[in-house]
Amino acid sequence: MTASAALSARNARRRPRLAAAVVEDLVTAIVTEVYPAGSALPPENVLCDMFEVSRTVIREATTALTEKGLVVSQQGRGTIVQDSAHWSLLDPMVLAALFQRDDGLNYLDNLIEIRTALEASMAAKAAERLTADDAAELTAQLEKLDGLLGTPAGYVHEDVKFHDIIMRISGDRLSEAIINSIQGKALKNINYSGKLNVDHVRDTHAAHKQVYDAIMKRDGEGAARAMREHIQGSWKKRRPTSLK
Repeated sequence: MTASAALSARNARRRPRLAAAVVEDLVTAIVTEVYPAGSALPPENVLCDMFEVSRTVIREATTALTEKGLVVSQQGRGTIVQDSAHWSLLDPMVLAALFQRDDGLNYLDNLIEIRTALEASMAAKAAERLTADDAAELTAQLEKLDGLLGTPAGYVHEDVKFHDIIMRISGDRLSEAIINSIQGKALKNINYSGKLNVDHVRDTHAAHKQVYDAIMKRDGEGAARAMREHIQGSWKKRRPTSLK
């Protein structure tokens, strides 16, 4: 491979990463209202200087912002920030930025409402659809959690798997996809996950056992109620009074 060919290949590999980094910075700036709705993004040449990238990268980033519903090109005005009604709120970058806003707690509260409604329904469906293999898998996961009560970080990781198993058993793929898409970013936010401590883990485990017992009894209403109380109760304990 010639030197010029190698350089072209390296640039081709770098460009998507450069564009993604620019997109992420601009998404955050737009969603957190550094650039409010109706305002124009800086001109192309200014953005090139700001991010130290080529016009090609800026154009790729602008296309991505347009696809996310964040901006629109207007003749004579440039790239204009759209009202939030146009944003793709389930887009991972947009979601992550929403949780960074001054009113980010409202979005986290809304996430809990969505989780409560969907996961309670899925717990009921899991109780109704439970097979012997499903019961064995869920039992094994609860036992694994039982062995991690003194290790909060390890418990939290397996906690997610416990919920994943219930969602899979429910067969409700659409609700599962919605939960996974919105919770994935939230789990990385300290305001959502809260501080880990053994007391909270023990309370969470007791709630998991109530969900588990109802599903094993094939009690759909009981499983839904236990899941609802678990999600709402856990959030009430770890919800911050303000954003960090």
